Amino acid sequence: MVNYYMFFFIFLSCILVLVSGFSRNLPILAFDEGYSHLFGDNNLMILKDGKSVHISLDKRTGAGFVSQDLYFHGFFSASIKLPADYTAGVVVAFYMSNGDMFEKNHDEIDFEFLGNIRGKDWRIQTNIYGNGSTSVGREERYGLWFDPSEDFHQYSILWTENLIIFYVDNVPIREIKRTKAMGGDFPSKPMSLIATIWDGSNWATNGGKYKVNYKYAPYIAEFSDFLLHGCAVDPIELSSKCDNATPKTPSIPTGITLDQRRKMENFRKKQMQYSYCYDKTRYKVPPPECVIDPKEAERLRAFDPVTFGGSHHHHGKQHRRS
Repeated sequence: MVNYYMFFFIFLSCILVLVSGFSRNLPILAFDEGYSHLFGDNNLMILKDGKSVHISLDKRTGAGFVSQDLYFHGFFSASIKLPADYTAGVVVAFYMSNGDMFEKNHDEIDFEFLGNIRGKDWRIQTNIYGNGSTSVGREERYGLWFDPSEDFHQYSILWTENLIIFYVDNVPIREIKRTKAMGGDFPSKPMSLIATIWDGSNWATNGGKYKVNYKYAPYIAEFSDFLLHGCAVDPIELSSKCDNATPKTPSIPTGITLDQRRKMENFRKKQMQYSYCYDKTRYKVPPPECVIDPKEAERLRAFDPVTFGGSHHHHGKQHRRS
């Protein structure tokens, strides 16, 4: 058992080191090597190269796919091109979850892409749940420095025992550290990788003000460059399959580099539009793991004085994947 934990520590160290060089050091999988059809019938289409897939939303159904393995920590990534034009109410998600196995105490690590009316940009939302802690939303929402419907861009999740980092085009945009204050709310059970497109009319665009307009359907999201670099787990016994893996380097990671942190801080300064830690309409007192940055608080208060300024006008927020 000691040898296993020693290996696992080295395994996670290798993941973090490889992330510094990112996907050029990791094998890209064909779709059928790593994923299976989840739902949507013909609304999921594998392209001829076998390394790309389209999932689409029409009036009949959305679509999705799921990893063939469960994973306990790792580095996971895909390049995604989102639908263009009028996309209000459309939600594209690339996330980790074990909700099918742990109905009442599931974990999640989410990228969600929220469509918009014509002339307005897509927004990206990140979130986590641990041990079924859905009553505490830990959402952050951002703009992007590019149009995600014009070309493919890489979205990645690094998940270790004590750290979760979200990346866009290899730039870290959010870091979540496991703390005692967070307790069991930090994702801690094996999860699948899932991608979906679905109708989020009731909440996704301006709190549900703008709905999906199927006149513009089908809405097509394109995925490629699949990376599933993690510790695979047997779905029945929940035992690890990575005992015999051989680490490529014994180096120990140091976390986010100074250059990466500078890029992350710059992104958050320019692009962050919402953070649960500063939402005074939801939380009179910020959740205990929050570390309040006065400059960040001031920027968000200027962006939305009602939500972040402590106004007495309460705006309800609906959020959950159907």
